[in-house]
Amino acid sequence: MRLLVTGGAGFIGSNFIHYIIIEHPGWKVTNLDKLTYAGNLENLEDIEDKKGYRFVRGDIADRELLDKLLSQGFEAVVNFAAESHVDRSILDAAPFIEANIRGTQILLEGVRKYRIQRFIQVSTDEVYGSINKGSFSESSPLSPSSPYAASKAAADLLCLAYQKTYHLPITITRCSNNYGPHQFPEKLIPLAITHALEDKPIPVYGDGLNIRDWIFVLDHCRALDVILQKGKPGEIYNISGRTEKANLELIYILLELLHKPKSLIQFVTDRPGHDRRYALDITKINGELGWKPTSSFEQALQDTVNWYLAHDSWWRRIKTGEYLQYYDRMYIHR
Repeated sequence: MRLLVTGGAGFIGSNFIHYIIIEHPGWKVTNLDKLTYAGNLENLEDIEDKKGYRFVRGDIADRELLDKLLSQGFEAVVNFAAESHVDRSILDAAPFIEANIRGTQILLEGVRKYRIQRFIQVSTDEVYGSINKGSFSESSPLSPSSPYAASKAAADLLCLAYQKTYHLPITITRCSNNYGPHQFPEKLIPLAITHALEDKPIPVYGDGLNIRDWIFVLDHCRALDVILQKGKPGEIYNISGRTEKANLELIYILLELLHKPKSLIQFVTDRPGHDRRYALDITKINGELGWKPTSSFEQALQDTVNWYLAHDSWWRRIKTGEYLQYYDRMYIHR
C-alpha cells in the first residue's frame, strides 16, 4: 500500500508511522508535516533512511504542494495534521480554524480529485463535550466546549458532507486521551513527568477531579490499522482505552512512580469551558471490526515513565526550544 500520513512528525502520527513500518514492511509511507512547534523530526530519526519511508515538509492547507504530492499516487491517506492543544485554542483560535477546518477541506478536495481509495480523519472525543454518566456513542450529538474541539467537530462534519455528496471513502475516528513515548510535554502526562523530574510545581486545574479516558498510543495505532483495512466508508468509530482517571488521581500515580512528593502539586484557576468528564462507548469498533485495547494501563504508564527517564535530553531540548534547530540539519524534501 502507498500511504500518505499527514502530521506524522507529531506524537500520535510518529507512533503510527513506526507501527506501520514494523507491521507492514512492504508498505510505502510518505509523511507530510508542517513542522509546527509540536512536530519533531527527532521522533522519526531512527527510520529516516529506511526503505519505503520519506518525509516531505509542508502544510495540508497548501493547495499547490498537496496537488503535486497526491498526483504521485496514493491508495490511502490518514490525517493527523491538526492544532490540538485546548489552552492554545482559548488564547488564539485562528490557527485552529486554519489547520483543522481549512486544511481538512483542502485535503478532502485532493482526495476527491485523485480518487484516493481510503481516507481516515483522526478526530477526538472532545467533539462530544462533557458527559456526567454513561458514555458517548458514535451517534451522540456534537457539543464542543473549546475552540479546538469546535474546529475538530467542524472538520468531522465536512468529512461527512464530502462522503455523502461525492461518495468519497471517508471514515472518521474519535479517540480518547492518548499517552506514551514522544508526547509533547505541554500535555498532562509528560508535563507532570518532566516537571516532577525537575522538581517544578505541577499545575492542576480547578479541583483536579476532571475525568479523562486514557489509551496507550500503541493501542490507538492498532485501532487505526484495523480501520484502515476493514473500516467502512461513511462510518465513525470511537476508540478508547476504557481507563477513566481523574487528573489528580493520575498525577498521584505518576508522583508515586517517580518517587516524588505530592507537595509538587499546585492548584491553579480552572480554565474556561473545562469539560468535566469524557467517556466513549467502543461497542461498535469491537463488534464490527474486532478491536479492543490490549495494553495494561499500569504497565503502559510505567513504560511511558521509563521512556521519559531514558530520554532526558529529548524532552529537555523541547522545553528549551533547542530541538527547533534540528530541522536545519535535516534533508527535508526527498
